Amino acid sequence: MRKWGKLLSVVMVASMLTVGMTGCGKDKNENTTIATEGNAAEGNATDGDATAEKTIREYSLFVATAGKEVPDDNRMYQQITEKIGAKAKVTWLTGQTDKERVGVMIAGGEYPDMIVGSNATPDLVAAGALVDLTDKLDNYPNLKKFRTDEEWNMIKGANDGSIYYIPIFGKSNGDSMYVKHNDEAFWIQKRVLEWANWPEINTLDQYFDLIQGYLAANPKDAEGQENIGYEILCDDWRWFCLENPSQFLAGYANDGAAIVDADTKTARNYDDIPEAKAYYSKLNEMYNAGVIDPETFTMSYDQYIAKLSSGRVLGMVDQGWQFNDAVTSLVSQGKDDCTYVPLDLTIEEGVATKYFTPAALNVGDGIAITTSCKDVDGALQFLNDLLDPEVITMRGWGEEGVDYMVDEDGMYYRTEEQRENAKDSDWVNENLASTIYSYLPNYSSGLLFDGKNAVNPAEQPSEFREGLSEYDKKVLDAYGYTKWTDFLTYTDDVGPWFPIYSAKNTWESSSDAAIAFQKMEEVKREWLPKVIMASTDKVEDTWNKYMDKYHNDTNYKVFEDALSEAVAERIAIAEGNN
Repeated sequence: MRKWGKLLSVVMVASMLTVGMTGCGKDKNENTTIATEGNAAEGNATDGDATAEKTIREYSLFVATAGKEVPDDNRMYQQITEKIGAKAKVTWLTGQTDKERVGVMIAGGEYPDMIVGSNATPDLVAAGALVDLTDKLDNYPNLKKFRTDEEWNMIKGANDGSIYYIPIFGKSNGDSMYVKHNDEAFWIQKRVLEWANWPEINTLDQYFDLIQGYLAANPKDAEGQENIGYEILCDDWRWFCLENPSQFLAGYANDGAAIVDADTKTARNYDDIPEAKAYYSKLNEMYNAGVIDPETFTMSYDQYIAKLSSGRVLGMVDQGWQFNDAVTSLVSQGKDDCTYVPLDLTIEEGVATKYFTPAALNVGDGIAITTSCKDVDGALQFLNDLLDPEVITMRGWGEEGVDYMVDEDGMYYRTEEQRENAKDSDWVNENLASTIYSYLPNYSSGLLFDGKNAVNPAEQPSEFREGLSEYDKKVLDAYGYTKWTDFLTYTDDVGPWFPIYSAKNTWESSSDAAIAFQKMEEVKREWLPKVIMASTDKVEDTWNKYMDKYHNDTNYKVFEDALSEAVAERIAIAEGNN
């Protein structure tokens, strides 16, 4: 990863291996023709003709991640191709890492027309393999408005003033309509909420009071297994489940490395704030009360997922995406009541929360047009046309009357047969365009341009409801909610520096700030389990020893100062002043 606003220098070792790619380095873009009916309005037919030939522009696209090949006769792929007069032939990464595959391209100097480089994107930029799009985007309005001026400034700020790629993911058309929470939260099993007659849970104390009460009344589950009150995942890099909840409890967003004061625009660590002491003191109380699994500091990630999959774990802090396999397992076992809802807890009542925020903008990767492309303007027009309102509907919903229906109010819905088709991955691969164009710009949430239907069919309120089990409908109805994210408060007030943790990834390992961060990690990894496992009469003394070690041995101020500089730089970039 390169420094913010600076490109990494790239040292490439020339390889004797040459790998051919269809569409790479050709003298001109491959064109095909298809027969179309009734398109005289497009100027493609002469009087009296029933059909005419329409030229189709074809561009090669390589995505440096594993993916599923889609057949050329995919129904919606063909229909979108016919509508916009262009298509991409997509190939995916196989048998190599992204950097290895892209390294071969750079060594040979030949590329596909378009590329998503993943972790090798900085290498492509440094090698001069990508076309600067900065002065071209104004001619392609759908692409230009796909990102805000602030976001384009941030992308340019990461590339010394140029736009070499367009970030793909996490873009909502208007307000988010996410129905499930994939980010971090405190999670609670639905059966615990039902047992307590659907309570409102806002604070850390309320959360643990509920878990402790349920555990006392239900020490074992219906199968005779001992219930586990609370798990803490600490395995390797996943230890953020132990390390970072203090920032959320204090009302800050997941900047990851520190909290950022919105008024002073300065960063500080969250390890010694009052909310941190309150949180770890509470964990100490729960550990000594037998609520926290005694194996929590030694279990592996696989063991953690196995415990969640058993249905025995009542609560935990985690990222939603990290335990999806456990949820899938629970549903397959018919244990919907043992799946989870997210909670945005604070230490005190009345603190505004920032658990549910917009997706972070990844300014280090995206879709790019390479110097091997002989029709740059045509490729940009192709990407622009994929963001046409009608095409966005085709990409998400499919074909009206075949993949979805429209009621008298203009609302989209699916029949039961259409829902079953959409769940069948083989059917989707042959009929819908969601897979083949998944790494091209598109809106992942929000509304279609009709202002009433969801971009993502899974987020259409009626469709989401139809896909729920009867038990899940009961849970939502009990709270008067329509989706799982209603348990949280959404906010987009996160600041242009968000997430600041990515700044530390740009530091040289020998820098003072990187060394300070490493020492902070070492101290926390040693002392947080000690604080939690200390006897109740020793927790205060243990916390004080931890803080002495932290404040005297970590040089944490250097870490904070470096992040504050990154905050200032990102604000300037977003405002176009850098």
